[in-house]
Amino acid sequence: MSRKRRMFDIDMPAMEDIPVGKVPDKVLEKRRGPMAAAISENADALRDQQSTEDAIRAENDKLAHELVRLRSEGLVIERIALSDVVTEKLTRDRKPGPDPDLDELKASIREIGLSNPIRVERRQDGKFDLIQGMRRLSAYRALQEETGDDGYATIPAGIAEVAALDDSYRRMVDENLIRKDISFAEMGALARAYTEDPANDCAEVDKAVSILFKSASYTKRSYIRAFASLLAMLDKVLMHPNDIPRNVGVDLKRKLDADPGLIRQVSTALMAEPNRDSTREISILRGFLSAGATPTPKQKPDGASKPRRAKTTFQVSGRAGIAKCSASSGRIELRYDLDFTRIDRAKLEAAIAALIDDLQEEDDLTHG
Repeated sequence: MSRKRRMFDIDMPAMEDIPVGKVPDKVLEKRRGPMAAAISENADALRDQQSTEDAIRAENDKLAHELVRLRSEGLVIERIALSDVVTEKLTRDRKPGPDPDLDELKASIREIGLSNPIRVERRQDGKFDLIQGMRRLSAYRALQEETGDDGYATIPAGIAEVAALDDSYRRMVDENLIRKDISFAEMGALARAYTEDPANDCAEVDKAVSILFKSASYTKRSYIRAFASLLAMLDKVLMHPNDIPRNVGVDLKRKLDADPGLIRQVSTALMAEPNRDSTREISILRGFLSAGATPTPKQKPDGASKPRRAKTTFQVSGRAGIAKCSASSGRIELRYDLDFTRIDRAKLEAAIAALIDDLQEEDDLTHG
């Protein structure tokens, strides 16, 4: 007896509806044991750690490039040995001789440190060429010599790479242009020295002034040229050129241009008084500015001459630095690093009134 095969209807899904190689997440969760779960979590943690490390590495690379850029521009401050600083690259525009304000700078450095680092350029021999900060460097050298403190053996400096010589001069000059005490004679002397240096390839003073003092106004550059020309005429006989007022120097230069014969007369008059001070020297020069006039010889003091007015100068330390004071009969002058226009008027008036009351002379005597 033969058996009959039974036929069953089976509903098969279409082939395109069957997911290939994909197992539902729920099935995987049911099948994955503790070890597999730990491995999966560790892999996720490693991926997160790698991503964090990549971000940190990218940030470090960015900071490193920024540091290199800032260093190349001299904007990163480092301490360098005083013995490694060389000052011969640029001709300085400061007058030679003792600096009367150096003691004030030294006192400030002792109290609050150096607020404005010097600027140097790196040399191939490991040393540094000074570009800006001759007075600051001189103050540190003096402090180190006077105290022996190793803290003054190094100085804060912004280190830049070597720049074109003209650019280095411009950086030095532009910083010094804001100095109130720099004279036109000093600037004129710098322009002349610039032309005398073969490395600058500049033989004309006019061109030197245009290069060095490009940031100055046209009028100021014309004054500098006038003093440079005046120094060329009288350099060997002038003892106090840095004290010559601007109008005296400019007018005298024009006078000598119009009458070159006066150069010998001015020189003779100056050499006749080898022990003259700056006041007398300026008086002699003024004498030649009057039409057809010659300077009057210096008169010897006698009992009938007017006595010189007494003057007292001193310095006072304050929270904003050193205050320079000068006092004479009927007058007192104060120079201090403070904007007095921003002080309340009533407060300023009260301070001045208190000063006047405290300074009354004995028996309330007024000046004669």
